[in-house]
Amino acid sequence: MKAFRVAVFSGVAGVLALGIGYMAFADAPAGPVSPIYGVGLPEGYRDWPLVAPAQEAAPLDELRVVVANPTALKAYRENTRPFPDGSVLVKLAWKHEQSPDFVPASVPGAATTVQVMVKDSKRYADNGGWGYGRFINGQPADEAQHQTCFACHSSRVKDRDYVFTRYAQ
Repeated sequence: MKAFRVAVFSGVAGVLALGIGYMAFADAPAGPVSPIYGVGLPEGYRDWPLVAPAQEAAPLDELRVVVANPTALKAYRENTRPFPDGSVLVKLAWKHEQSPDFVPASVPGAATTVQVMVKDSKRYADNGGWGYGRFINGQPADEAQHQTCFACHSSRVKDRDYVFTRYAQ
């Protein structure tokens, strides 16, 4: 009987190990990743719920939206700070253009960047728990652009878990 329990336990442990290994592999970015942080574009991010829109003034002159995965959105809605590990925020940005159909309105022009923040307090312990990615036309921006991410967030919004965007309710 004892040998049977050991065999069952070993089998369950093996299945769990395979499952955990699969989940880690499945969560790994499928495409290009950012230098320094190794952050990729998350699958399906364009279908994520809106956190907030923004309009960036000159010189960038951009329209922006921030979307969140379910973990980050729940933290926003429940005002949980710091954000829990597994939170992912994505900012999409386009050049700001006047609408050709309705003069007072703005419309997105050419896409400029997609920026990603991933919360993993162990992996990114030296950066407030966040990893960053900046992508232009689906490709990571250069290392110099990524070196500015944490410095900017830590100097301006450290007290809000390094997150600029506030939830638009």
